[in-house]
Amino acid sequence: MELLKQATLWLAAGVEAAAALVIGLAAIQAFLRALVLFIPGHLASDEPDAKEAVRLKLGRWLAVALELELGADILRTAVAPTWTEIGQLGAIVVLRTALNFFLQKEIDGAQARRTGSPPAANPEP
Repeated sequence: MELLKQATLWLAAGVEAAAALVIGLAAIQAFLRALVLFIPGHLASDEPDAKEAVRLKLGRWLAVALELELGADILRTAVAPTWTEIGQLGAIVVLRTALNFFLQKEIDGAQARRTGSPPAANPEP
């Protein structure tokens, strides 16, 4: 049983590392795309929605990373030995879920503004 707990904790750490990698790569990508917008005469710098596109792409990657972090939290909850740890993990899950919900609402609203269509009533799972 202890081996299973350790394996689950290692798996959770791996999922968290994957989330950190996604965040890091997304931040680098967003930085490079934003940097291009400062180049005078570059095609992208003339587009009115260019900054919004960078922001939306970063937001989508952050939502993916939040989902990975949530998965790691769920794995940790499965092996949490005390009610205190379960409560702490539960609070983290609630906070990350709320962050992801509002981030997704912002992404949907920005996407709707860009395309001129009304935001989806039920965002994709």
